[in-house]
Amino acid sequence: MNVLQQPRNAAATAEGQTVLSVRHWDDRLFSFRVSRPAGFRFRSGEFVMIGLPGDDGKPILRAYSIASPFWDEELEFYSIKVPDGPLTSRLQKIVLGDRVIVRTKPTGTLVLDALLPGRTLWMVSTGTGVAPFASLMREPETYEKFQNVILTQTCRRVSELDYGADLHRRLLDDPLVGEEAAVKFRRYATTTREPSGRMGRITDLIESGQVFTDLGLPPLDPAHDRVMICGSMALNLDMKRLLEARGFTEGANSRPGEYVVERAFVD
Repeated sequence: MNVLQQPRNAAATAEGQTVLSVRHWDDRLFSFRVSRPAGFRFRSGEFVMIGLPGDDGKPILRAYSIASPFWDEELEFYSIKVPDGPLTSRLQKIVLGDRVIVRTKPTGTLVLDALLPGRTLWMVSTGTGVAPFASLMREPETYEKFQNVILTQTCRRVSELDYGADLHRRLLDDPLVGEEAAVKFRRYATTTREPSGRMGRITDLIESGQVFTDLGLPPLDPAHDRVMICGSMALNLDMKRLLEARGFTEGANSRPGEYVVERAFVD
């Protein structure tokens, strides 16, 4: 893993926000932190449009979840590398001091306000879909509202789980939520191709009941469980069918429910 950093007080410029650190997790994934726009406010779990100038001078923008919580002084993002992607082919080459465009109109459905009160919060992700949960797992309100907080992440290869594992390690040392997270938070990581200690699609593990046996929790129940979903289109659709067959209703900012799914992008 390649890590680059510079002082936290690096200034933003008129062209965008300054790149403060870059970390390449493997040949497909990287994360980076940029300065926070002055006065920018968002809710943990929301996304913004970010990007870089194109060859014609027009910005190339894509929706990215903010992986840092609302109170962080910097903004973190987690991205896949697509060799011929209009944005990611360029974004993966950023270095310290470069500037990234950050639009300051956050939105999204993966927010606590869109869920009804419950006992256990399930945050279900594949790949880079873990990004909004990186924000929510450091959100104090998450632990105020729920007795159990479960993050599931399913990836093809073991190295693709490294970002989530690092999030978990840092969470336990977090001065704001670390103590509560040590009691309430659990991470459940699986792979689908490369052999690992736990394998299988999370939907299959839910259907078989294996995930509940492993975690010592009862099967999903709309009376007690709340679910957030962010990942591939296949995961999103399969989880929707699975949940609605069990009586869960989809929530929104204007009408809270038992589950929410991010529709803005897929990994």
